[in-house]
Amino acid sequence: MDDLKRIVATNIATLRVNAHLTQFELGEKISYSDKAVSRWERGEAVPDAYVLLQLAELFGVTVDYILKEHSPEEEIPAEPLETKKTIPVNYRLIMAVSALSVWAIAIIVFVITGILGNAYWLAFIWALPVTSLVMVVLYSIWGKRRRFIAIFVSLLVWTFLLSLHLTLLSYNLWMLYLLGIPAQVIIPIAFSIGRKRKPSKTVD
Repeated sequence: MDDLKRIVATNIATLRVNAHLTQFELGEKISYSDKAVSRWERGEAVPDAYVLLQLAELFGVTVDYILKEHSPEEEIPAEPLETKKTIPVNYRLIMAVSALSVWAIAIIVFVITGILGNAYWLAFIWALPVTSLVMVVLYSIWGKRRRFIAIFVSLLVWTFLLSLHLTLLSYNLWMLYLLGIPAQVIIPIAFSIGRKRKPSKTVD
């Protein structure tokens, strides 16, 4: 078993480095933590059969390749199959451009209304919930990091209440913020209900 752990550890680390992935990025691709990947690469544990299949498909090799020892001279797959089939998406860049677009629109509204004689400064306030909404939509589309979606949903609720309060300031609607309290309680509960438990990650 120790030999198997050593062989699998070496092969996973070699394939990962060859694919230019960090332990965190590899973990994200197969829905496991970087700590689990680190354990595999240190030979402290062996991934289960399902994970081995995921790794084999990701790197474009067979499960047998991961389980067998290879000589240093043996050719390593040039790149994972996933890289060949898909074009990597720069998620952070898309999110940054989307957020900046919202604020650019807010600036345009502010400038135009200022030229017309009454600058609408609330455009910047309303940009807050709109930005939060954009982040919720993007994270939901990509299916990434549910905890971030929950955070942005919370921001959406509170910034919307703030924007509504400031827009209708003459009506003294400060009690609107009380609506955010049950919403803040419900949001984490709702996201935890939909979370799937991961199967056992390793076989010691």
